Amino acid sequence: WEDRYRHVIEMGRAMPPLDDTLKVAATKVDGCASQVWIVPKINGAGPQAVLDFDGESDAMIVNGLIAILKVLYAGNTVEDALKIDALAAFARLGLDQHLSAQRSNGLRAMIERLRAVSRAANLT
Repeated sequence: WEDRYRHVIEMGRAMPPLDDTLKVAATKVDGCASQVWIVPKINGAGPQAVLDFDGESDAMIVNGLIAILKVLYAGNTVEDALKIDALAAFARLGLDQHLSAQRSNGLRAMIERLRAVSRAANLT
């Protein structure tokens, strides 16, 4: 677990930081113990629009979780993004067992934000 934990943190450190102007109420993810911002980017329209996003947290481990979510979601159509079972992916990685209840709730909130963005874009 310690090796995985370090790897997740390193993944987060490798992500570019968000511009401070993007850290606003509209991009903040509620339900996280730490500060988390997700800035979605939708390319195209309708079900075949492609999802991408930038994100950042003030917690190193959460930055790593955001990096994993980018691997899972970024580059998928919004239609395909809605089919992703991110919690199952975290379970396969063995990360679900080592996150505190607060971190797990925050992870669910980040996933729900990405799903909500995908649902909204899927309808346009």
